[in-house]
Amino acid sequence: MRREVLLISEIIDAAERIIDLSLGASVEDLDADRTRREALLWSFTVLGEACGQLDDDVRSAHQGVPWQAPRDLRNRVVHGYWQVSTSILLATAQDDIPGFLEAVRVVQRSLGDGS
Repeated sequence: MRREVLLISEIIDAAERIIDLSLGASVEDLDADRTRREALLWSFTVLGEACGQLDDDVRSAHQGVPWQAPRDLRNRVVHGYWQVSTSILLATAQDDIPGFLEAVRVVQRSLGDGS
């Protein structure tokens, strides 16, 4: 279970980073700031990889969390990064990640690490 707690912490950290990187940003901002855009891509990659490493029991116990979506985006970033739309990244960061983060914090508390 310790491994799962660490993975959940990594997921939360990546999601918080995604939110921070996208805060107040526009597509034009991200397109003009290569470092920020690449940091956002990396954070989505970490998020998806950590979701993929979670034990099936944890994912099954929390089926309301869309675990597969970050994995799918990670695969898109890693295997087709030249075709990743900045507008989709930004919309995902601003519209989907805050709710995902809150759901994962519930998982964290259920695992006994509510930090």
